[in-house]
Amino acid sequence: MDTQALAAFIAVVDYQSFSEAAEALHLTQPAVSKRLASLENQLGSPLIERGQRSLALTEAGRRLLPYARRILDELHNARLDLAAASGKIGGRLSVIASHHIGLHHLPAWLRRFNRDFPDVSLELQFMDSESAFDQLKRRTCELAFVTLDDAMDRQFDIKAQWNDPMVFVAGRTHPLAQTPSPELTDLASYSALLPETGTATFRVVSRLFLAEKLTLHPQMPTNYLETIKMMTSVGLGWSVLPKSMVDQSLHVLPVGHEISRMLGAIGLLGRGLSPAAEALLEIARELN
Repeated sequence: MDTQALAAFIAVVDYQSFSEAAEALHLTQPAVSKRLASLENQLGSPLIERGQRSLALTEAGRRLLPYARRILDELHNARLDLAAASGKIGGRLSVIASHHIGLHHLPAWLRRFNRDFPDVSLELQFMDSESAFDQLKRRTCELAFVTLDDAMDRQFDIKAQWNDPMVFVAGRTHPLAQTPSPELTDLASYSALLPETGTATFRVVSRLFLAEKLTLHPQMPTNYLETIKMMTSVGLGWSVLPKSMVDQSLHVLPVGHEISRMLGAIGLLGRGLSPAAEALLEIARELN
């Protein structure tokens, strides 16, 4: 079975588009179509139903997909094993980091990493954690540094994790900053500046309010914590931010509820990490 044809099949499934799959594989669209057709001819069955608006897997396609992923993952692992025999750490390393980790943790790791492993060509992408999960599934990176989520897919392998304590905050001119002992009932009267509803941080806060039968009033959701910090500091609402981000522009609200999230590094189960990825991971563990 042709591994290039399997890669084309997986890319079309992941991107739900022949043109986007071609771009990801650095091929032309006809070349991707040809590889998929060749695989279908070899197997004697269509794998993808080509509709006008969307692509759907046939029964044969659904059965083949997990095997195709495992085949390519094992080929990846074999290449890593052979490369590791040299003992050298180099080559290309593709990593994704959430915006928060990229701003507040990654710089210290990369200073050490670039000093110790100058032969590694690092490719970095920055995005919210939820997008990072999707990209990791597509095998566009080896390692992702993200906010861990209790709803994460079981195919992810947590390589490292650390606690990120958070606090309720408001701008110094906000009415809540003048309240000696604010409670959740007080916060419920004002707008909340929080990440989008699909994020782990929003769910943690939402559960607290649901437990007390209170209604959240989210305003202008964004996953950029620096933007949330700015909007909070000028009095547009209250928020929940990592303790590490609190400065003189913010007032910590002693609400009486401990809240935190877990940050971590994840890979995919069954897919090994290169020596370069392992080296970066070890630095992240050491410096957290």
